[in-house]
Amino acid sequence: MYSPIQRTTGLLHIRRYLSRAGKFNRHICSLHYYASAGSARSQPVIRQFCPDQHQIGFASRYYSSNTPQMPSMIPLGRHAELSQARYALKLSTGKRLVLFRLPTLPSSSTSSTENSIGGWTYYAMEQECPHAGGPMSDAQVDIEDSSYVASCPWHAYDFDLDTGSSSYGVKACVFPVRVSGDFLELEFDREEGVGLSSIEPISEKIKYKHGAKPTANVPDANGVAEPTSKAYSLGEDATVCDWCVHILNTSDPELKIELTTQLFSLFATREQTDNPMAIGAGTVQPPDEPPRQDLESVKPWQIPNPGRGGTVKSRINMLHALANIEQWAIDLAIDICVRFSTFQTIPSEGNEATALPRTFYYDWLKVANDEAKHFSLLRSRLEELGSYFGALSVHHGLWESAEMTKDDLRARISVIALVHEARGLDVNPMKIDKFRKAKDQESVDTLTIIHNDEITHVTTGHRWLSWICQHEGTDPVQVFRSNVTRHFRGAVKGPFNAEARQEAGMDGRYYENLVGELPSRGGHIIAGG
Repeated sequence: MYSPIQRTTGLLHIRRYLSRAGKFNRHICSLHYYASAGSARSQPVIRQFCPDQHQIGFASRYYSSNTPQMPSMIPLGRHAELSQARYALKLSTGKRLVLFRLPTLPSSSTSSTENSIGGWTYYAMEQECPHAGGPMSDAQVDIEDSSYVASCPWHAYDFDLDTGSSSYGVKACVFPVRVSGDFLELEFDREEGVGLSSIEPISEKIKYKHGAKPTANVPDANGVAEPTSKAYSLGEDATVCDWCVHILNTSDPELKIELTTQLFSLFATREQTDNPMAIGAGTVQPPDEPPRQDLESVKPWQIPNPGRGGTVKSRINMLHALANIEQWAIDLAIDICVRFSTFQTIPSEGNEATALPRTFYYDWLKVANDEAKHFSLLRSRLEELGSYFGALSVHHGLWESAEMTKDDLRARISVIALVHEARGLDVNPMKIDKFRKAKDQESVDTLTIIHNDEITHVTTGHRWLSWICQHEGTDPVQVFRSNVTRHFRGAVKGPFNAEARQEAGMDGRYYENLVGELPSRGGHIIAGG
């Protein structure tokens, strides 16, 4: 049985330190070059960190005494309507924040309870890590010294959600959240007239299938496959690549998502210890194609048009097609870890050949974990609508693209993450609108969660293609376009969601007027993953 804290924060590890040496509370303004951390951005960005005004009250610590001003109070909604652990906030200025909803700690360092209600406490911070721009929406939340601390998924920089301070000396902007009755307001001191453009849930929950699971075959000690209804976990000495091959060879989707979440949890947890998981590069071979269980497979162009979402049947068709894509997306994120584990950059002037860092594996295992969550949400929604995954035919179009890019990591990232998944950013809003018009709010919520996560997945692909190009002295735009030209069928078609693509690091130079040399075979666009 898990505590409310464990259930809410996902990978929550209770860590208590005798001291927090190395913290600095000074007000600083720093210049950061994101490209140095393999980020999508290459331009320097000036970021003003929020000052610490000697803890004078809950709100006053966030304002500079040199520029006194009245804060703006931005309505966020009712506490009763917020059930997720995190929300993505977008302000009318374009600024993005993360809202955390966490169980109130018994002895919090916060001197005020103005951000707490009904056993829950709210915190808000900037979306981008001030160190290198990592997504704090994906942060791991821990408890240290009776305070919540969010750690950046890129480089594990930790930030106190009360003060924004870090044991590494940098400081993040945090924003007070006020509770008035049942309503929440964000205190924002930057400009007058600032409002909330959107608030979207960021789901951490995976909906495991209840009741008896279908059996799957796993090898015994003699290598003989025996049926089992449990996820066959590997031993403590198993490497990342061992786990990846095991997941790829697991045909039952329920066991696949369970193993995928286990692997990410295990890897992330051990990264914070002196016993991290061994990668096992080059020790095992992934399958040519992951097996599937009890599915009728057809060619992509043989899948019937799902319709406009006006009927339950049409919406089931769309959700089933998306669930199929998400299952393949799990395998693609897992496959990239094992298939390219021996990858090294090509030496260039001033740069030696470089192997993939451990953050590469963290990022793609996080993507796989998200895809497992997406599949579970879609499978659950299908069942709520009276159907099930496997009721309709599916295609293997995404894996065909994986086969065409199996020998080159640059091509794999370009085609899978930056074409197929980026296409999902284009079509998701239109799909969500169809479900909204049908008054299917449950599906709207599910698809919105998936869309927000997929922006971060395209960001991950763009970041690692940029990292490779930085080490090889090449232009990521040209590398992307040349790989798509060689490995993609037909034109990269719009309409494009330029805003979401830009948020993920891709401007029009990447995708405008781009045509693959392979002949197009018709059918629907494979979007997402």
